[in-house]
Amino acid sequence: MSIDTILNEFSAVSAEPKAQLNAYKAAGKKVIGVMPYYVPEELVYAAGMVPMGVWGCNNKTIVRAKEFCASFYCSLIQLALEMLMDGTLNGIDGIITPTMCDTLRPMSQNIKVAAGDKIPAIFLAHPQNRFSEFGKDFTVHQYTKVKKELEKIAEAPITGEAIKNAIRIYNESRRVRREFVRLAGQHPEAVSAVKRSAVLKAAWFMLKDEYTEKLKILNEELKNLPESDWDGVKAITSGIICDNPALLEIFDRNRIAIAADDVAHESRSFRTDVPENEDPMMALAEQFADCGCDPVIYDNEQQKHLRTKHLFKMMRETGAKGMILFMTQFCDPEEMDYPYLKKDFEIAGIPLIKLGVDMQMRDFGQISTSLQAFADMLN
Repeated sequence: MSIDTILNEFSAVSAEPKAQLNAYKAAGKKVIGVMPYYVPEELVYAAGMVPMGVWGCNNKTIVRAKEFCASFYCSLIQLALEMLMDGTLNGIDGIITPTMCDTLRPMSQNIKVAAGDKIPAIFLAHPQNRFSEFGKDFTVHQYTKVKKELEKIAEAPITGEAIKNAIRIYNESRRVRREFVRLAGQHPEAVSAVKRSAVLKAAWFMLKDEYTEKLKILNEELKNLPESDWDGVKAITSGIICDNPALLEIFDRNRIAIAADDVAHESRSFRTDVPENEDPMMALAEQFADCGCDPVIYDNEQQKHLRTKHLFKMMRETGAKGMILFMTQFCDPEEMDYPYLKKDFEIAGIPLIKLGVDMQMRDFGQISTSLQAFADMLN
């Protein structure tokens, strides 16, 4: 199977998640919507159900969600609610809403009001102090509540062995996706920015074992390619989400390869494995404790610069010459973290560009000009 054929298959999934939802429902599967982020999808998988990401939509206009959302809610969250209200998410059997920021925190109540009794909303709270034993115990307590709600929807118990098996499957998927990110960064001539995004986005809409097996085939094909003769520039990306093909086409036109990323919708979601030990619920809590370098997770002042060190390490390993930060409008955690990043990059003398993005953007003229200038600077 050719690389282009596999890439096109992933692109079809990422472009039409509703078709995936309908296919799973037709096969008799129950589907659980998963809001961003740090949701233990393994529990959904262990219940024999399909976790499906709900990360907004690039081709919708916010209309009905305005009745329930404040104007300063980011478009990603408003569009998630819009999808629930306009029928896009018809067919899901429940939705998990975490509380990682001030916008996500009230969403479970908004969803309950907007959806009524049609779709069970499962509220998930994470601890601010995730490192301590009491923090991990709180995470286990919350995950256990989620597990019980999922058991009601599945109408069957979720066993410890099923969770352990799900953890193994998800860890394998994380490993294979990390390998794809590395290979795609080494072969931008074969995997464009648009296609790279489509591959990673498809993971939110497919059962992880199905997705991983297909991705393994793609990775093997990429490994067999000769050494890349890429004559463009390489950069890393960061932010919450950057999955708009019209925006990513600007990268391809300007010969900007994404060598690696620190994007929540992409690599942040699979860079930390779950320990495979005898207590699977505590293992899931320990994974959350091990996560970091993310503005929505609390770190003390001494840890603020860990994200920068992580980004610098990523650049050294990939040969990237600069970073592109996609700043989601009205995202307070990212905006508050930016001064630390800006100062650290200035001290290091590494080019950094911040681009304001919104899921309802249709005109990318200004961003195109900025990226073209950035590419010229990196050359």
